[in-house]
Amino acid sequence: MAGLSSDLAIPKTIKLFIGGEFPRTESGRSFPCYYAGTKKVYANLCLASRKDIRTAVTAARDAQKSWAERSAYNRGQILYRMAEMAEGKRLEFAEILEKVIGISSTDVKGEIDGAIDSFVYYAGWCDKYQQVIGAVNPVNGPHHNFTIPEATGVIALICDDKFDFAKIVSDIAAIVAGGNSAVVLLPEGSSPILAALSEVLATSDLPKGVINLLSGNIEELANPFGSHMEIQSLCYRGTDQKRISEFKTLAVENMKRFVGPTKKIMTLENLLDFVEYKTVWHPIGN
Repeated sequence: MAGLSSDLAIPKTIKLFIGGEFPRTESGRSFPCYYAGTKKVYANLCLASRKDIRTAVTAARDAQKSWAERSAYNRGQILYRMAEMAEGKRLEFAEILEKVIGISSTDVKGEIDGAIDSFVYYAGWCDKYQQVIGAVNPVNGPHHNFTIPEATGVIALICDDKFDFAKIVSDIAAIVAGGNSAVVLLPEGSSPILAALSEVLATSDLPKGVINLLSGNIEELANPFGSHMEIQSLCYRGTDQKRISEFKTLAVENMKRFVGPTKKIMTLENLLDFVEYKTVWHPIGN
């Protein structure tokens, strides 16, 4: 068309990722994301509402049981598939990290490598952590007593305001490796990665609803996350002590497990933050 530049950049519209679909927020609200250091719009992102949280938790709850009942080996296969799909999106991730989020070109490769390695790392643990932490317990009596780990349920993950791609992926992978489902809030500074990351998840044989990604304002959504009765565990990776105290208080109402900030990436400890332990007594002998 005459008069239009052939290199006209169209700002992206980045939607939420809920139940394996890409809906807009029910509130109709959005916020702009700019190329690093400029006022040029890279994308318009959805500003999630408390209703979006409820929808995401419902999707996660409906998916969690069947996900936990899959074989551990199959969960590992799917996490490994995520690594494969992320590998194919290196250039897209690199563009977002460098041009939008503002990470230096020398650090971009390390960020992406760390994210892909996290998928592979937790894929390997899926069918092994049970043997490492499970136990046959010595008891006095005619019983066989053993302790085994099982999934906690629906986990809410609120990422740190400081962007760390490898840490975000490591936390998500640690949650789902143990059979949990996740509702993840990416703060405004991390939100540009949502589109590419959700496409990785959507093309990795992951059942719908196991991982749900939201972009939004933590000030607005902290209370809905903390007070939701169908979230079994709340993981907040930020360091705001006032907010940590708020989450702990809200978690009391339905005895949510609260998981706080950590600097560790790719450790068994991260996975174990999202499992429960069941001890079984089985009679033996005559």
